[in-house]
Amino acid sequence: MAEPEVSGSFPNGPIPADAVHVCVDMQLLFARDTDWHTPWMERVLPRVHRLAAHYPERTVFTRFVPARHPGEGRGCWQRYYRRWASMTIERLGEEMVGLLPDLAALTPPAIVIDKQVYSPWLDPTLDRHLQSRGAGTVVITGGETDVCVLATVLGAVDRGYRVVIATDAVCSSSDRTHDAMLTLYQQRFGQQIETGDVETILRNWN
Repeated sequence: MAEPEVSGSFPNGPIPADAVHVCVDMQLLFARDTDWHTPWMERVLPRVHRLAAHYPERTVFTRFVPARHPGEGRGCWQRYYRRWASMTIERLGEEMVGLLPDLAALTPPAIVIDKQVYSPWLDPTLDRHLQSRGAGTVVITGGETDVCVLATVLGAVDRGYRVVIATDAVCSSSDRTHDAMLTLYQQRFGQQIETGDVETILRNWN
């Protein structure tokens, strides 16, 4: 994994006070010894927690909720859950959908929004929450950089939100595609996506 680049400020100025931190899928089913284990989720947890704890009332945790039984789901998801039968709720147990304990302790005031697919935008709950908070900016952390974080980022861009990615608080089970995604965010979406480490984000969040 390439070390994230540290910068002093953001191209579009300070992060406004009405920004919301969206933390993607920091859950037991990815952190524990499962078939979806993300080895360095525990490594980024202290930085995710630091950001969430700084503004818990402006934090949203998303949770990926797998199918209950193997082979459930619409279309290609049926094949997906036949392949990943070990990751269904029937096999894992309900408790594995939960957030990592340090983050769960911040709810409330932080809120939790569940989803059954990679993107949190198919259900209108997240967008409605952001609109109700007057948020025009989302700060994104969590996992995986190249799957659910990607879906969260692109959905936010499509809806016109300013997106700031905490480069030292996102993680993946693949170093290669994690690094490729950070390059993509920085070089291909430079007008719509800003990146920085947690220290820089906190320093620039009014």
